[in-house]
Amino acid sequence: MAYIDFGGVKEEVVTRKEFPMEKAREVLKNETIAIIGYGVQGPAQALNLKDNGFNVIIGQSKKFIEDWNRAKEDGWKPGKDLFEIEEAAKRGTIIEFLVSDAAQREVWPSIKKNLKKGDALYFSHGFSITYKDQTGVIPPKNVDVILCAPKGSGTSVRRNFLSGAGINASFAVYQDATGKARERCIALGIGIGAGYLFPTTFKKEVYSDLVGERGVLMGALAGIMEAQYSVLRKHGHSPSEAFNETVEELTQSLIRLVDENGMDWMYSNCSATAQRGALDWKPKFKKAVLPLFNELYRRVASGEETKRVISLGSKPDYKVRLSKELGAIRDSEMWRAGKATRDLRPRESARKIDHTTRGVAGRKDY
Repeated sequence: MAYIDFGGVKEEVVTRKEFPMEKAREVLKNETIAIIGYGVQGPAQALNLKDNGFNVIIGQSKKFIEDWNRAKEDGWKPGKDLFEIEEAAKRGTIIEFLVSDAAQREVWPSIKKNLKKGDALYFSHGFSITYKDQTGVIPPKNVDVILCAPKGSGTSVRRNFLSGAGINASFAVYQDATGKARERCIALGIGIGAGYLFPTTFKKEVYSDLVGERGVLMGALAGIMEAQYSVLRKHGHSPSEAFNETVEELTQSLIRLVDENGMDWMYSNCSATAQRGALDWKPKFKKAVLPLFNELYRRVASGEETKRVISLGSKPDYKVRLSKELGAIRDSEMWRAGKATRDLRPRESARKIDHTTRGVAGRKDY
């Protein structure tokens, strides 16, 4: 294990150097990894593990024919390495429980009754274990319960694997019944192609994840973009100008500078006027949103956010309602301007996306 200084705080990390792929294969050589759910994370983790030489099978309900067919298109063969969920759970020694959070409560009885002594139950989100009073997911004491949570969507997990970059992931052990839960967990993280792994707990993982998704990563980002675009349009700026100044410059230029060397480096590579304005307005935005983030964290920790996810995600018409909500974003002037902007990008610079690993957020897939 290695210890890295993160902003003055030393943290333990696991890299491919300390835990090479050969060691991961040795640890898992007698395991059958059953990926339950071929929706969002399932395809990426399954394909990465398979490409790295691990024994992988898929458990996917035929009721969700789109995901079943997608698994077949990706090369999984019914009766050989593609099964209904219960059959895959019976055959697996490591059960990767990757159906959506809302669906896990419904699928759990089928998983629980097929867990055998010494199996490992694997999650990529601390949701069901942390909020077990809401989900009913309480594992038996004779199995390992572990977590490896990639810090990105399934699409990114697969794309980064194919590029050789990998994507960072957190890992945690909730229950060690065999004495080898941690080793199994790290081996799986290496197997799915993590760039590096850092330790957490189930509770910390889900708290940080739910705050991040609702905050900077998705909810806050989309809300701030819509607000700025709206103000620019109200004052007579064209859709093209408003979109470029709100989204295009961020995604195609500035965020890449942040990625390369940090926020200060991005600032130092912008004009003096931009620097001064950003430094003056940064604390104003922080002051404005800090109360929202405190409220968000409180709601996550209290279980209010998960209660809403489970309640809405379990409704039979949820996918229809979700489609309408996403459609309203897609059909808004701002994102129609975005499509036109993307279509005008030079073809040679367009980034290719492997759509074989795309997922639909919030889908009830299992």
